[in-house]
Amino acid sequence: MLTIGELAAYTGVTVRTVRHYHAKGLLPEPERDHSGYRRYDATAVVELIRIRTLAEAGVPLARVGELLRAGEEEFAAAVADIDRRLEAEIRERQRHRKRIARLASGDRLALPAEVVEHLERLRALGVDERIVRAERDGWIPLALHAPERVPEWTARKREQLGDPTLVGFYRTLSQALDRADDDPRLVELADRLAAYLTRMAAERGDDYVEDTGIDATLAQLMDTLAFDTVPPARRLIELLRQRGWTGWTRLERIR
Repeated sequence: MLTIGELAAYTGVTVRTVRHYHAKGLLPEPERDHSGYRRYDATAVVELIRIRTLAEAGVPLARVGELLRAGEEEFAAAVADIDRRLEAEIRERQRHRKRIARLASGDRLALPAEVVEHLERLRALGVDERIVRAERDGWIPLALHAPERVPEWTARKREQLGDPTLVGFYRTLSQALDRADDDPRLVELADRLAAYLTRMAAERGDDYVEDTGIDATLAQLMDTLAFDTVPPARRLIELLRQRGWTGWTRLERIR
């Protein structure tokens, strides 16, 4: 026969937990013996292990009480349901672990290969790492939100980077990063970018230039990431608006 302390130690719980289960009516409380102690037998050990196991699996205590009173078949069916739920939770947590690992392991694991190639090309062109980082951070939610469109978007980026005008835009923006908002080069940059966008729209159509397929809320989030990392981008947006274009992540012609 065991004291309450010994029962708790054998089953891996605290004395306070045993008393809590008594109060909830889950574990019968034995009478005191002639020495004034409550003594527990092997049945109490088994019952307490069952209670602890169900509770640790996330079963509410009220449901634990029902299961303890259930017949053998009902109990087995309930345990099978609990097992399926735990398996689903494990799979979901494993997916979360993979996502966390990808985010912590750098561009190559955090993003599709096409995006990594685009970022590496920006670096090869001498684009400031802060701009590359802003693009990378924007691509993460974009690739998660619409993975099926990543090949289309990166193909367009690849084609655009073949144009010296856009390459010059990235390089000039890199030079303006540490300048004030009134840096005259931002005005020049806005002129060049607006001219490039207008020319591309004339040659390929507005749909080629505009990114209206990106969800507006997501675009706003990505813009915020860009503006926090590349402050001159906010001023550049204002200048572009004066030249007939609006947006950063989601470009649109002002009509």
